[in-house]
Amino acid sequence: MTNYTPLSANEVLDLVPQQAPFRFIDEISDISQEKIKGHYTFKLDEFFYPGHFPQWHVTPGVVLLECMCQIGVVALGIYLLSSEMSPEKIKSYFTLFTDAQLELFKPVNPGTKVLVTGEKIFWRRMKLKSKIEMHDEQGHLLASCIASGYGVQK
Repeated sequence: MTNYTPLSANEVLDLVPQQAPFRFIDEISDISQEKIKGHYTFKLDEFFYPGHFPQWHVTPGVVLLECMCQIGVVALGIYLLSSEMSPEKIKSYFTLFTDAQLELFKPVNPGTKVLVTGEKIFWRRMKLKSKIEMHDEQGHLLASCIASGYGVQK
């Protein structure tokens, strides 16, 4: 196996395949072989708010899970792969989610900036399982999950 230099946080973010309006990562602030921290602000004009509750906009739980998995599984997985293959080869893969156990604790309203932290539970044969938490800027726990995904060649 060839060893490569791990990518920077910005290089990882550039390789995340999800794009607007379905990318829920603004920044990766810390990344290593064991963990990741990323941020996202749920903008007032997100495409899902007009229909998810018109009188009181709340971020859908599936979108919170997507945000958590984009950071804690997809981005962390890209970083882990970057030690094993070139960025060009990484581009030939995408992540399929296999399972998630999610707990939601507080509603997330438009304008909320969240901090998502992911911690690797295991990584082998292109499968990553992570413990992921989402907090608001005041440090309140909004959601937590254990989620898994694996890399599939396009």
